[in-house]
Amino acid sequence: MSRLIFLGVPGAGKGTQALILSESQCIPHISTGDILRAAVKKQTALGLQAKGFMDAGNLVPDSLVIDMIRERLQEPDALKGWILDGFPRTLEQAEFLEKLLQEINQACDRTVNLDVEDEIVIKRLVERGKESGRSDDTEATIRHRLQVYRDLTEPLISFYQSRKLLVTVNGDQSMDAVTADLKTAIGPV
Repeated sequence: MSRLIFLGVPGAGKGTQALILSESQCIPHISTGDILRAAVKKQTALGLQAKGFMDAGNLVPDSLVIDMIRERLQEPDALKGWILDGFPRTLEQAEFLEKLLQEINQACDRTVNLDVEDEIVIKRLVERGKESGRSDDTEATIRHRLQVYRDLTEPLISFYQSRKLLVTVNGDQSMDAVTADLKTAIGPV
């Protein structure tokens, strides 16, 4: 059983590695974006509330996201483990999540920080933008997203380090090497 939180700058490979690990461990890869889209599509009570914020171009409030995560973590496929990708993003969200996990009698086993230097991420994302035609993958936009990450999410590294849950993996390797290091870092399940 593994319950993991993935951290790392945009472009570090969190989504890719979370998907690989979720398949090999037979546990769900839970992305907050996916939860929001699924709840809106299913027209759940929480999904309809979220849709109102999203349609108005506003961020969905933390309290609503936490309620959606509470629901998702208690679904049958998540009872044996999960990988959270994209949540928490702030210290406040991490504190909310910690309380939620206590409420539902679950615990995070490890928080994985995929570490990649900014210049490497910028190069990766600019290339991705060229290949996919994504207009948001310009160097200026990427630098801004990295700064937002540093301001909001990087403090989570200390938060989880102080709880002795943090493992850092070098994300600047081949995909297979990162996967192997991740499996070693999270230990036996």
